[in-house]
Amino acid sequence: MDRVPAAPPVGLRTAEVTRADFVLVGHSHFDHLAGADVIAANAGAKIIGSNESCRVMRERGVPEAQLLPSQGGERHRLADGVTLRVFPSLHACTWILTDSGSGEEDHGHTRLTQDERAAVPGGLVQRITELATGGTEEGSAVLQHVQTSAGSLSDGGPLVYLIETPDGSVFYQDTSGCWTGVLAGIRADAAIMAASGRANVDGEPIQGSMAQFIAMEAKALGVRKVVLGHHDNWMPPVTRAEFDMAPVRAQLVVDAPGASLIEASYLEPVVL
Repeated sequence: MDRVPAAPPVGLRTAEVTRADFVLVGHSHFDHLAGADVIAANAGAKIIGSNESCRVMRERGVPEAQLLPSQGGERHRLADGVTLRVFPSLHACTWILTDSGSGEEDHGHTRLTQDERAAVPGGLVQRITELATGGTEEGSAVLQHVQTSAGSLSDGGPLVYLIETPDGSVFYQDTSGCWTGVLAGIRADAAIMAASGRANVDGEPIQGSMAQFIAMEAKALGVRKVVLGHHDNWMPPVTRAEFDMAPVRAQLVVDAPGASLIEASYLEPVVL
């Protein structure tokens, strides 16, 4: 999809993607689902995602033959010798945002019911709404971006994926949440992990830092390589201008010393 005008001019527009076999969609929000329909049309790619993600793609004209609805427990064949396992997951706690750095701990807001969570001020939806209706040029651009992008108000039931190949396995996650019991049954050689917002652990906001969340997942999965995603400044001023990698590197040394952090720049090829 196109970027927000205020965001850094980096990355690849979905319209420029002409070769793809599959699109893995972790959840249904616009900033994760938008553009999948464009890639499906241009490249003939099949979309693997939740029932909600597939519903949105169906409304965008993606043929049923290119949709693989999943909810956890499925195994899809991507190529000869390459398969994909699907697991249920959780979305980051967007109802309580944090402006803390990656190594700063957040505490509190536990054991709240859904109505109590909805009453917590300063959540992501409120922040975007206030910006979009504030009458500024920047806010208008954000509003247009949200309104024209494919997506759902529901996360659709987040999913994580394990790509298994003859040369090793890769865990893929696109929002900072997890069921620790699910992770306990997964082993991977490398992991692509989301690093945004207040992490969600077993349905509660993490009592700690983003760096601790990433290291915890790396340890549980037994990975040797970690690549971070969803941590860039894609929708300023809602998003942070910079993500500090140093606390993540330091926490990995403590909790998952066998894992190394790969810091890639935009469009830089990474060999896992």
